[in-house]
Amino acid sequence: MLSSVSISSDAPPRIDRWPHRWVLWQDSSLPTSTADAVAAIHEAYERAAIERVEIACDGGMGRTGTALAVLATISGIPANDAVDWVRKHYHPQAVETPHQRRWISNVSSQLRT
Repeated sequence: MLSSVSISSDAPPRIDRWPHRWVLWQDSSLPTSTADAVAAIHEAYERAAIERVEIACDGGMGRTGTALAVLATISGIPANDAVDWVRKHYHPQAVETPHQRRWISNVSSQLRT
């Protein structure tokens, strides 16, 4: 089974073959709703225990990398190491903007409370 989290600024993709969740998130920016994005990332984390999970955006680096960094913190990677971890294990240019880095830090601190 495959589940996916699709991150885009356009209309939700038409995916009929597997469970999916769409997060409204402009390119090179932050999600429109932090709560929705975090809920989608948590859902991906929980599903990954029993099935394959895909997290994707159009370019595959900024938004995807940011979501993967939050996913890494949920998995136990310290927030201050999450971007480096994603860049080492996923893509060397993942997480493209300072705003995305700060968002990862802010979300990670909220997850710990």
